Amino acid sequence: MGFSLKERLRYRFQRYLSKGGASIFMSLFVVFMILFVLIIAIRFIMLQVSPELGHPEHTSFWDDIWKTWLQMTDPGNMNQDNEAPTWLKITTILSGVVGVVILSMLIAFITTTLENVFYNFRKGRGKVIEEDHTIILGWNERVVDIIRELIIANESEKKASVVILSREDKEEMDDLIAKRLPNTKSTRVVTTTGDYANINELNRINILGAKSVILLANCSESSSDDEKMDSDVQSVKAIMAIISCQDGKNRIPIIAEIFHEEKRELISFFKDENIIALDSWDIMGKLLVQTSLTSGLEMVYNEMLSFDGCEVYFYQADWFGVAFGDLPFHFKDGVPLGVYNEIDGLRLRPEADYKLVPDDQVVILAEDDSSINFESSMFIQPQEIELSNKKLQQKSKNVLILGWHNVAEVFIRECSDYLSEGTRVDILFNKPNEQLRKRVDELKALYSGFEITLTDTNPLKLEMLKEVEPFSYDNIIILSQDMSELRADKIDSDTLIILLLLRNIKGEGDNVSETKIITQVLNSENQEIITQTDVDDFIISNKLITMILAQLSEEPLIKTLYDDLFSEDGSEIYVKPADLYITSFPQKLTFADLIGLAARRDEVCLGIRKGNKSKDASSNFGVRLNLRKDEIVEITDEDFLVVLSEDEL
Repeated sequence: MGFSLKERLRYRFQRYLSKGGASIFMSLFVVFMILFVLIIAIRFIMLQVSPELGHPEHTSFWDDIWKTWLQMTDPGNMNQDNEAPTWLKITTILSGVVGVVILSMLIAFITTTLENVFYNFRKGRGKVIEEDHTIILGWNERVVDIIRELIIANESEKKASVVILSREDKEEMDDLIAKRLPNTKSTRVVTTTGDYANINELNRINILGAKSVILLANCSESSSDDEKMDSDVQSVKAIMAIISCQDGKNRIPIIAEIFHEEKRELISFFKDENIIALDSWDIMGKLLVQTSLTSGLEMVYNEMLSFDGCEVYFYQADWFGVAFGDLPFHFKDGVPLGVYNEIDGLRLRPEADYKLVPDDQVVILAEDDSSINFESSMFIQPQEIELSNKKLQQKSKNVLILGWHNVAEVFIRECSDYLSEGTRVDILFNKPNEQLRKRVDELKALYSGFEITLTDTNPLKLEMLKEVEPFSYDNIIILSQDMSELRADKIDSDTLIILLLLRNIKGEGDNVSETKIITQVLNSENQEIITQTDVDDFIISNKLITMILAQLSEEPLIKTLYDDLFSEDGSEIYVKPADLYITSFPQKLTFADLIGLAARRDEVCLGIRKGNKSKDASSNFGVRLNLRKDEIVEITDEDFLVVLSEDEL
């Protein structure tokens, strides 16, 4: 099919204009110059044909060119031809009209272009020039806590930066960060808006110069399954885009939140240890179980997982064939947890007579990596103290779940590994829908050894809460009161109301209850408020998940430790009564003595918890980790040892 010349010219002109602002500006300028030359030509011809039309004060044709230019650029100069003959004024009028039209178009174009430039500045569309920066892709309720942890981690650096690329509005991101984190210390936080699964956008934020990438889910756990699937697909696409930016070979640690198991398996096909896919809520469920079994465990994790306090490091030295059982007494600062090498992987609590080889790295809990120093000889030795032969017995428990969240399914699943048959789980939810009823029935069939019930009642009503006698249970788990609610502050507000109701109920009773209350706190800023209720000793917060994400971004190898700690089959952290180790109380012992006692039970002692300070938030609820080996502490029958052990018995 043939096209006319007019159609071809129009098509090419449209293609030229589609190239952007420069082509439009150039087109307008060319039109202006063509019309300028045309008007000059008309004026010249008129003067050549009829010289009598010339201006009385006319000196040369160059004067006419200059007057025409002034009239086109500023119509106010048309009065220069007031004395000119009528016919010559025609060119003056043309100059003014053409100038007004073309210059107005140019001014409108320049104004629009500048507005777009400033708009892009506000939206963070410019190129990000940062190096060795941590990149956060996506946005959810955990982003502020992650930034807070990274700020603490970067305190020792003079210049550090965190770059956030998400689909959120830049101004909204900046406002929230400024409100929640007014002092970012040595860390510069840069926000920008864009599609984080797009290669061009990733190159714009200098993905090749990044230190690590944290890839957040773009929806919450309370979202629909379709929304969570879309989030997972977007995350997988983003990982592939990051790899593509590196010519197909990934060299950057990528920590991604993924909801579905099949998508996590898909990511494992990359066979890249630098790419870590986490199910944050699966970890949350495991933490709920471990905390419900062990008092004070949340405070232990708060210190271990945060950059503020004791941290876990991988440390290598010339070991001189030292045995693991003697290793703690070769470090003035630090408690060795296990050994890692590329052949055997991570082994927590290896045999006491295991002799370290040069390729081994020690996984150690220490105040700071700069204070870790292996000494060739032991600087302290534990005393020979009689070890108690007492053992705990696994037993069933009665658990009350107020509200519902998908994390409760993980909680019940994990309980089946820790608790014996006969455990009772009562779920209270206001007007449960058919989906929840069906899911509870499935859990009943799946865990037939447990007695699981769902009751239609409102935990936010004092009378209804009293009827179930909440303090007759061993544990109370407080979750979301509305399955469709996505706002963290609303969920936390409901939690606070329930805690106040529980305090009221407990205050009316005569008996001292040993019920443990575990709350799911989404906004970490609400954690301190909820602590003031004097009811909940143990808070599981989103903050723990953000700590894990932040630590993995700094040291991906630590994933091997988390896999072991949060698995029922591996070693776990427990806060065990002191009478499992000591036969008589009180006793004054060094921390080295406590390490020696725990080692005789094939455990690693990380610290202590003083029972008389279990309600004191200023003393970290009595939890102290990694004490000086020669520090003497008085242990009473109310105290506990924080240990790394195979089980809670």
